[in-house]
Amino acid sequence: MVTKRKTGRVVRSGRGMAAYEYDVIVVGGGHAGAEAAAAASRLGASTALLTTNLDTVAHMSCNPAIGGVAKGQIVREIDALGGLMGRAIDATGIQFRLLNRRKGPAMHGPRAQADKRAYQWEVRRLLEEQPGLALRQEVVTDLLVESRAGKERIAGVRVGGGAEYRARAVVLTTGTFLQAIMHTGESRVAGGRAGEGTTRGISAALQRWGFRLE
Repeated sequence: MVTKRKTGRVVRSGRGMAAYEYDVIVVGGGHAGAEAAAAASRLGASTALLTTNLDTVAHMSCNPAIGGVAKGQIVREIDALGGLMGRAIDATGIQFRLLNRRKGPAMHGPRAQADKRAYQWEVRRLLEEQPGLALRQEVVTDLLVESRAGKERIAGVRVGGGAEYRARAVVLTTGTFLQAIMHTGESRVAGGRAGEGTTRGISAALQRWGFRLE
């Protein structure tokens, strides 16, 4: 059983900086991060979603489509669990098709093309209206790890400027932004998406704790 807070709480860290306490912190505002943050808050946990840019929450970087063969099944499962994706595409879709109609039902794939800007605005609206969920534009620079009874556990994150967000659970949904390199012809540029940088602080922290990034 989880003891839940309805909202976050502001305290002071040992370094004299502001510290915000939540039950769950989600780092990354893409599709996975949006669903994770909404799910945690629906279960009654006070949740903070941290992203480097609130204007790109649920941004559709590539093909502006939801669903398809196999993927459409996942979208329906997310929807059955109360997720955002199905509701957002219903509100912003511009074309709806059922793929593989000539094959058996197991091969059918519902797919919708979205107005990509309207889709991300709709997801952000749903997040902003979700009780118990705070959206914060922050760059995470480090992971906070503490030792209890001889075991290390995640305790939160530190952001640019030194403030801390503390929680009993931290969910990393950073997508392509961990120590990423973009290749254009012979050019190699650090970045997780065109015009955006990488999350080097998180990458360094994960490597410090034994995770391999390639």
